[in-house]
Formats: sequence, structure tokens, C-alpha cells
Amino acid sequence: MRCRRCGYGIAAMVATATLVVGACSTSTTEGSESVTSSGGASAPSSVASDQAKHNDADVAFAQGMIPHHQQATEMSDILLGKQGIDPQIVSLANQIKNAQGPEIKQMEGWLRDWNVAPTPSAPTTTGMPGNMPGHHDGMPGHHDNMPGHHDNMPGHDGHMGDKPGMGAGHGMMSAADMMALQSAQGADAGRLFLTQMIQHHQGAIMMAQHEIHHGQYPATVEMARSIVTTQQDEISTMQEILNG
Repeated sequence: MRCRRCGYGIAAMVATATLVVGACSTSTTEGSESVTSSGGASAPSSVASDQAKHNDADVAFAQGMIPHHQQATEMSDILLGKQGIDPQIVSLANQIKNAQGPEIKQMEGWLRDWNVAPTPSAPTTTGMPGNMPGHHDGMPGHHDNMPGHHDNMPGHDGHMGDKPGMGAGHGMMSAADMMALQSAQGADAGRLFLTQMIQHHQGAIMMAQHEIHHGQYPATVEMARSIVTTQQDEISTMQEILNG
């Protein structure tokens, strides 16, 4: 009897040990599955970050807006070099320079990050930026025989760079416009600057709106939104000064 009871006790101990080992094995498996599941869950965030890429609209916006901003900065410099200008207009010209200078640097940085050829040299007083976007022999889809690429400058009969998002043709000043601003003095210079800059800002807003609707790179779209807001406010200020 005593031996039979010992046998029962040993059998019970073996059964208990088997259950414990099984439970540990299950726990380990579940833990492994949990780790695997956790590791897999991190993948979508990596994919999401990779999706924050630029598209053709972003490139066109940066390549077009850089020379557009450069010309606005040059126009402001021309005005600031004159005497007898309304202090309100002087303040506005400085405001434009201070806002657009950093934006130019930011857009140039994006183009470098995207391994895209930077926009060529800034506009000169002739009003013709060196090799404006759309005038590179090696650039795909940008040929001299494209519709809207005429010898006449924007603001006149020609409509250089009609493609939305491109700098030329969106309020850019012609050679004659820039020379007129150079020659004007005093109050006449102030009024001409305002008239030209309103047109210039309206073109920039068109370009920015195109980027808002078609761009993909978050920071570029955000800059476009800022340009619309800032330059619309400046247009209102310039119109008030002209009507004052």
C-alpha cells in the first residue's frame, strides 16, 4: 500500500512539472510573438517618413520662386538706394527683403537636398534672370519652342513661362520696367515701386497657390501658404498707400 501511494505521489509530481514546463514554453512563445509584433509595428512609421518626398511641382515652385524673390529683393534695393522716399514705402521694402532673403536660402537648400540643379544667377537690372527656369538646354520638357516662350518679357505681349509654378511670366518685371524704376526719383519712384510690386506679388501668389494644390513636400507647401498670406497682406498695404 505504501509503495502504491509513493507511485501515485511521483506521478502527480511529474504531471505538475510537465504543466509548469508547458506554461513556461507558452509564455516564452507569446513573448516572442509579442516582440515580433512590436518590431513589425515600427515599419509603417519608417515607411511614412519615406513618403515625405518631393514631386515635380515642388521642384518647379522652388526653381521659379527663387528668381522671383531675387527680383523682388533687387527692386527693394533699388528703391532703398534713393532719397526722398515715403518712410512707409521704405519700411515695406525692408520688410520684403527680410522675408524673402531667408526663403531664398531655404529653397536653395531644398534643391540641393533633392539633387536638383539650382536656379541660375539672380536677376540683374535688365530684369532678365540669367537662364531662367525653362531655359536650360538640358532640362527635360523645357525647350525654347514651348508655347509661351517668346522674346518679349512678362508684363507685356509675351508670356514667358506660362506653366504654373514657373517664375517667369508671373508678375516678373521686364528690362524696361527695371530701368524705369532705376531712373525714377522721389515720390514718383515710390509710386512706381508700389505699382510694380503689387503686380510682382500677385504673380508670386499664383505660383504659391499652384504649389498648395499640386505640391507634395510638406515644408514647401507650408512656405507657399505663408507666401500667400504675407504677400496678400503686403498688397493690401501697398494699395492703401497708393490710395492715401
